[in-house]
Amino acid sequence: MTFIKNTPEAWQEHWQASGFSEPSIIQAKSFQPLKEKQNVLGISPTGSGKTLAYVLPLLLNVEKAQGSQLLILAPSQELAMQISQVVRDWASLLELKTQLLIGGANVSRQVEKLKKKPEILVGTPGRVLELIKAKKIKSHLLKTIVMDEVDQLFHEKEMNLTKQILTSAPTDFQLVFYSATADRVTEEAQKLAEQLTIIDVTDEDHSAGTVNHYYVNLSPRKKSAYLRSLSYTSDFRGMVFFNQVADLGAVEEKLVYEGLSVVSLASDQNKALRKLAIDQFSNKKAVMLLTTDIAARGLDFEAVPYVINTEVPLSEESYIHRAGRVGRMGASGTVITFVNDATKRDYQRILKKIGLTTQEIFLYEGTLHLTRKEKSLTEERAASSEKIKKVPTEQRKEKVKKRPKNSKNKGARRKTSQGQKE
Repeated sequence: MTFIKNTPEAWQEHWQASGFSEPSIIQAKSFQPLKEKQNVLGISPTGSGKTLAYVLPLLLNVEKAQGSQLLILAPSQELAMQISQVVRDWASLLELKTQLLIGGANVSRQVEKLKKKPEILVGTPGRVLELIKAKKIKSHLLKTIVMDEVDQLFHEKEMNLTKQILTSAPTDFQLVFYSATADRVTEEAQKLAEQLTIIDVTDEDHSAGTVNHYYVNLSPRKKSAYLRSLSYTSDFRGMVFFNQVADLGAVEEKLVYEGLSVVSLASDQNKALRKLAIDQFSNKKAVMLLTTDIAARGLDFEAVPYVINTEVPLSEESYIHRAGRVGRMGASGTVITFVNDATKRDYQRILKKIGLTTQEIFLYEGTLHLTRKEKSLTEERAASSEKIKKVPTEQRKEKVKKRPKNSKNKGARRKTSQGQKE
């Protein structure tokens, strides 16, 4: 019997209506420890249902109309928005209120909504800390704090904000950490949470579908042209990642000018533009979502078959999370990375560390191929003809080099003729 059968009837109906069958491994193993208010570090592959793994048991511990008790922190606005939607879907069935708190949104409206005393808060560290300092969030009421994509929240910039939030909370509260790459921050998590229960299902969770990893040898100047050609291949729809926002903007400008249906999601956009890009890509009104690592974590788009890295990601974690946008919950997917002579070795090093295999892929005749294009008989004849045309020119060059010998003879003849005249 799965844990879902022991939850409220409204949840059981919603579970079935959502098309779920059996809980994923991380969901099944997380339920009881979290329900018992243990401090937990959860690690599982991307797309394995981590959000529901902590949301469902923690919501059952929340008491109605008792103030803000559950705080969920996320490293990006996009992830916070997506988590809040998931939480709202399940919390509303228990008559619990959820409030989203992110930067880029009107803070005055957020303050007004906090007056309604929502039981669950979902937000980014910067805005949450701002509201705590303004005494708009009653942090002493918090019973549980969740850090989704914890390794991101432990980066130097975010860690300072996160620690200030933890310091403002009561001394006795539950700490929960989740990420596909949380194993890299286990030591830091143990410093913050006593008696930490680690649930790592990485080796036993095989819910991900088949994901193939390929690379393309490509000059950086040809990125836009290649992406344009790729967009015309059959059933193409993909997330296209850049390391720098400036590069994203330059490519987007070219593709939009050429009439391609692309949207972009970047850190320099306001909340409205970000939401518009997510909605358009989600509703399949755009074939490409151009983005940076801002969209590599947590964002879940239905049936995305391709991830394109326009350059080699800067770390193994970045590659893992980008690639995790495909192959979710049994679906298959393809990851293609653009490399050149200067970056190919970095690409091979990253994949070796992760334990993935790769091979070169080629695009011609409107389709991706695993073999190079064979030259046609016409092309071979043209190449052969070109070689024949070049031979006389080369021979002429050789004759030019031999002229000094002739000039010596001419000089000798001139001397002889001069001698005869004398």
